[in-house]
Amino acid sequence: MIRFGYKASAEQFAPAELLKYGILAEELGFDSVFVSDHLQPWRHDGGHAPAALPWLGALAARTERVLVGTSVLTPTFRYHPAVVAQAFATLGCLAPGRAVLGVGSGESLNEVPLGTRWPDGKERFARLKEAVLLIQKLWAEDRVTYEGQFYKTENATIYDKPAQPVPIYIGASGPAATRLAGRIADGFITTSGKGHPLYTDTLLPAVREGAEKAGRKIDDLDLMIEVKVSFDDDLDRARNDTHYWGALALSPEEKTGVEDPVEMQRLADALPVERTATRWIVSSDPEEHAAKVTEYLDMGFNHLVFHAPGPDQERFLRLYSTEILPRLRDRS
Repeated sequence: MIRFGYKASAEQFAPAELLKYGILAEELGFDSVFVSDHLQPWRHDGGHAPAALPWLGALAARTERVLVGTSVLTPTFRYHPAVVAQAFATLGCLAPGRAVLGVGSGESLNEVPLGTRWPDGKERFARLKEAVLLIQKLWAEDRVTYEGQFYKTENATIYDKPAQPVPIYIGASGPAATRLAGRIADGFITTSGKGHPLYTDTLLPAVREGAEKAGRKIDDLDLMIEVKVSFDDDLDRARNDTHYWGALALSPEEKTGVEDPVEMQRLADALPVERTATRWIVSSDPEEHAAKVTEYLDMGFNHLVFHAPGPDQERFLRLYSTEILPRLRDRS
């Protein structure tokens, strides 16, 4: 099944306004709405960071059809995995068959401000794997006593569980976590704009390898990618809108160790729009735009979630639903 979703831009809009866009996305024919769960945004001035858990509850109550989930939540530092298991079991009860738990290994920007020691990548990966396995155990069993390397439970029970377990998607941009998604998760999440070879030569083969090691096929997973798109009939507007999200164009070396939104904003604002636009599919021509987006379908992704950078999200949603989604559905 091919799905087209909307990325609710939590770093950019206050909770009520963001909720309005999520509801509108369903009305206009999008198949899913995913939201990040950040303590702090990448911009201080005008930035937002609504908590995903209550926000998703509100979205579930105001929608009927779309999948609702996180892209992504970190279940390893600010939350104990058991708390995440309880919260998403409840969401699954309130929105049967529609809730998705997307998880990742986290960013220092969201964890260090609470006094967390930021570990290396090896430990973050180990924490993520243990957290996912514990969440799955809590959803499958009662009175769970568990003692892992990082987390413990004693006779823990999630009392309200949905009849259909909530699927877990693992977000990753490297092969190790991607193989993990193939082995133990229901879906895989990554982001666009990093060069096609990363997806075709590294990430998708790693998902397949992980799935095969677990006796599954890659077709058993939902392969989701957040596609960064800036589409408008005014090309200059589409290009300039990307500057708000300049942090996405910073290299890992430029962002590493930056835990302050003020400093992240300073680094991003110093970039020219020619560079910020490189992470986005920027276009004013619907046929050209649809063709570029379709490249991700051709790679094998079956769930495209569109993230638009502009301040007028209603304009984006209406334009995309009339000019782009029909073309994509025809091509798929």
